[in-house]
Amino acid sequence: MDESRTDSSAGMMMNSKEGYSPASQNLTVVLPALNEEDAIEQVLAELREAGYGRILIVDGHSVDRTVELAAQQGAQVIVQEGTGKAGAIRTAIRRVDTPYLLFMDCDHTYDPKDIRRLLDSIDRYDMVIGTRKEGRSNIATVNRLGDWVITKTFNYLLGADLIDVCSGMYLLRTERAKTLDLTAGGFSVEADIVSQVLMQGPIAQVPVSFRKRLGKAKLARWRDGLRILRSVFILARRHNPMFLFFYLAIGAGLPASLLLLWVAYENLFRGVWHSGYALFGGILILASFQCFTLAAFAVMLKRMERRIERRF
Repeated sequence: MDESRTDSSAGMMMNSKEGYSPASQNLTVVLPALNEEDAIEQVLAELREAGYGRILIVDGHSVDRTVELAAQQGAQVIVQEGTGKAGAIRTAIRRVDTPYLLFMDCDHTYDPKDIRRLLDSIDRYDMVIGTRKEGRSNIATVNRLGDWVITKTFNYLLGADLIDVCSGMYLLRTERAKTLDLTAGGFSVEADIVSQVLMQGPIAQVPVSFRKRLGKAKLARWRDGLRILRSVFILARRHNPMFLFFYLAIGAGLPASLLLLWVAYENLFRGVWHSGYALFGGILILASFQCFTLAAFAVMLKRMERRIERRF
């Protein structure tokens, strides 16, 4: 159950600083936080300096001075329901009542001055992702490789053309966010959000800078990377099975065709019959045809779903 740590009005004050605009009043900046005492004060100061005073900190049961320091800055702090980043995001979506909400990692890696770029594009979209362009050298090499693999896999399986699925800064229309059925856990929640919004329309992407984080990283590189990649396949099956089954069909059909051609060549020109390889190739061909059939059904169902959505 959400538990307010400070007076909510204190966390909703708007400062007339550089970067202030009427749009800022319609925005709540959400900071999922877990043991971020090294960064929280500086992040809050930069947000207010940039003109964003509607700040909601969703605390994941920190054991350091994160909540204390945030309260001293007059920020609104609530305790998240559930666990992990996914729990913090679900809790925030339920609580925010401004037209827009922006999620931003609370480790000082993102610059609040870049929020203006996202706000400039939200009028035509339900979601705007801040793609990490400047400062990518601040991302560990293993993480950069993992982000690339996850983004490419996501694009192939869901028919997207995104640059940075794993970005920790993104802007959402609150009305649209409240319709999301988020089932992914941990750091996979961003891919879950993107996949659901993408199925209803395009997503805007704007470049943002990325800085060195303050404090200890929460992401376990290999473990969380593999979990996110696994979640991408699950999300593809759930939200856009056409592409998933299509690529599975290609993945089974191509090697099966090559294998059966080799078996035929061996039998015709060398008089050798490879029954085991022939059987395996036949099984792969049948699997490929089944996947093509499922992809076709998925296309028809998706078109039917969109017609129903347009009508209602």
